[in-house]
Amino acid sequence: MLMTTMPFNRPIGLWFMTIVGILLLAVLIFGQMMAFIDYDFTVSLGLQEPAEMIGVMGIAVNKAFGLGDTVVYVPLLVAGLAGLWLRKQWGVFAMAGALAITAYWPAVCFSLLFFARGTPDFHFTRFVPYGIVLALVFIYALWGLWYLYARREGRGA
Repeated sequence: MLMTTMPFNRPIGLWFMTIVGILLLAVLIFGQMMAFIDYDFTVSLGLQEPAEMIGVMGIAVNKAFGLGDTVVYVPLLVAGLAGLWLRKQWGVFAMAGALAITAYWPAVCFSLLFFARGTPDFHFTRFVPYGIVLALVFIYALWGLWYLYARREGRGA
């Protein structure tokens, strides 16, 4: 029997935020952090596009995002997830920062795909599936920011 003081007694919204956040963290580790370390490995996993599809400049952009994600985004997301789970105030701030980045990057990536169409060496064609994934990530981020705001002032996450 679960008691209300047990650590796994959390609101469904926190469970959703945590599970999606952990999945996102796994993709960030294997797809983004690894992109600047071993780009070919991330391509082999299907988490990045090959040079033939996005060109040399596309790879440079992906590696730059990977480095930025490694030094800023991933630590914020880890701190946010851990802090929320431990019911710490700093977790709310870290998670809000991570969710703001989570809303920002799909907007940038979708815009990049749109503006890069027709440029030399850019042969990307999977706009619909990427658009759907980017929209879902964007919606998750906005929902998460709303969730944190709605649960502010001691109401708990």
